[in-house]
Amino acid sequence: MASSLLRSKTGKAGLFIRHVTAIGKSKWHTPQCTTLVAIRLMSSEASLQSESTQEKGFKGHDMLAPFTAGWQTTDIHPLVIEKSEGSYVYDINGKKYLDSLAGLWCTALGGNESRLIAAATEQLNKLPFYHSFWNRTTRPSLDLAKEILDIFTARKMGKVFFTNSGSEANDSQVKLVWYYNNALGRPNKKKFIARSKAYHGSTLIAAGLSGLPALHQKFDLPSPFIFHTDCPHYWRFHLPGETEEEFSTRMANNLENLILKEGPDTIAAFIAEPVMGAGGVIPPPKTYFEKIQAVVKKYDILFIADEVITAFGRLGTMFGCDKFNIKPDLVSIAKALSSAYMPIGAILVSPEIAEVIHSQSNKLGSFAHGFTYSGHPVSCAVALEALKIYKERNITEHVSAVAPRFQEGVRAFSDSPIIGEIRGTGLILGTEFTQNKSPNDPFPPEWGVGAIFGSECEKRGMLVRVAGDNIMMSPPLIITPGEIDELVRIYGDALKSTEERVAQLRSKTT
Repeated sequence: MASSLLRSKTGKAGLFIRHVTAIGKSKWHTPQCTTLVAIRLMSSEASLQSESTQEKGFKGHDMLAPFTAGWQTTDIHPLVIEKSEGSYVYDINGKKYLDSLAGLWCTALGGNESRLIAAATEQLNKLPFYHSFWNRTTRPSLDLAKEILDIFTARKMGKVFFTNSGSEANDSQVKLVWYYNNALGRPNKKKFIARSKAYHGSTLIAAGLSGLPALHQKFDLPSPFIFHTDCPHYWRFHLPGETEEEFSTRMANNLENLILKEGPDTIAAFIAEPVMGAGGVIPPPKTYFEKIQAVVKKYDILFIADEVITAFGRLGTMFGCDKFNIKPDLVSIAKALSSAYMPIGAILVSPEIAEVIHSQSNKLGSFAHGFTYSGHPVSCAVALEALKIYKERNITEHVSAVAPRFQEGVRAFSDSPIIGEIRGTGLILGTEFTQNKSPNDPFPPEWGVGAIFGSECEKRGMLVRVAGDNIMMSPPLIITPGEIDELVRIYGDALKSTEERVAQLRSKTT
C-alpha cells in the first residue's frame, strides 16, 4: 500500500484534493492581513498513513479530534504516536520521527526527561491533588508562583494566577482586565485589540482574540468587544520602498487610528505574541514593539504579552519580552512551563493590577474566578523541576549556540523557486511556499504544496507543522547540532521532491 497521500492515484489522493479544493472555495470577510493564505493557514492537513495504523483499524475512531476535518477521521487512519525519546517520537509501528515542532511548540526538554517524570511520580505519591480555593493551597503552587516571578525580569511582576492552558490564560486575561477596570470605575473601558493572524487559543474569548478566520467561522466569533489591527508581516505587507522601520511606524499609526476611532476610553488592552506562532512564525519588524508600546501607553491601554510559545528559551532569551524589550502589564505562559509533561498555564500580573484586584475582592468578599485544577500540585511540581533544569543547563545559552546552525541551515534553501520566504529567530522557523518569490502569487490551493512537503518530510522520518502552504518548525530546545543537521538534510530532500512535484503540476497547466 502506498504510504503517501500524494503518490496515490485514487483513494487518498482523491480525499486530499477534495479537502484542498474545499478550502480554496472558502469565502471570508476579514481584515487586510487575512488573505487566502490565512484562510488555508489553520486548515487540517492529511497525514501519512502507516500500514500498521491501517492494520490496527483506527480509522473512524471515537474522538472528536481537535483541528481535524471530519472526513479525515472517517476516511483516513490517524498517525498514532506511541513513544517519545529526546527529540524523537515513534509511531505504533516503531517508525522513528524527528519531532521538529516539539509536539505543539511545547516539549522543550524532549520526550523522556527522567527528572520531570520523577517529580510527577513523587508528587503523585505524596499529594496527587488539592485545590487553591478559599485560602487553601499546596506547597508546589506557592513555590512555583515565587519561582515564576523571580525568573521573569523584563519588569517586576506582582502575582501569578494558575490556569491549565494558554487558552485558559488568555480567556482569564479578559476577565481580569474587566474586573480591574470596573474596580477603577471605568465600566466602558472593555474593548480588546489583537492582531490579524494572531493565535491566542481556542476557548471562546481566546479564539475571538485570535486573528485566524477558521477559529471564527460558524462559532459566532469574534465577540463585539474584540477588534483586530494589522498583522506586522513586513515581507507580505510592506509598501514599495518602505523600510522595516517605516513599516513599523505605519503599523503603529494604524493602531492609533483604530483606538481613536473606537474611543480611547473604551479600549482596555492590546494583546500580542512576541513572535507570532501559529499564524505562520512572524517575527516583529524592526522598532515595532517600541512604537506599539508607545501608542498603548499614550492611551492608558494595558499591554498583554502572550508568551505561551516564546517563553522559557525558545528565542534564545528566557522570555520574548527580554528579546524585544517589552514591558507588559500582564503575561500569559503555558507549554514549556512544564515542557508539556503536565497541563499548566499561568498569568503574570503586574503589582499595580494585583493591588486593585485585591482591593476589589476585599469589597466583594472574594475574587470569584478560578479553576478546579488551578495550581494543580503535580503540574506545579513538574513545572518547578522544568524551571530548575532550564537554569542548570543554561537553556538560553544552548539555544543561542545552536540556533544559528538551525536558522542558517534551513535558510540555505531560500533560493528554491517554490519558497517565498523563510523567517524565524532562535529555535522557531517558518517557510512559506509561493510562486515567483511573491507574497501575492500563491500556488493554486488544489495543488497542496505545503501538504506535499509535509508528506515528504514524514516519509523521511520528520514531523513538521503544515498549515496551508506554510511550514512551521520549533524543535525541542535540547536539540543537538547533529539532530539539526539531520533536520536540515530531511528538509532539503523533502524540498527537492516537492519542487519536482510542483514542476509536474505546473506542466499539466501549461
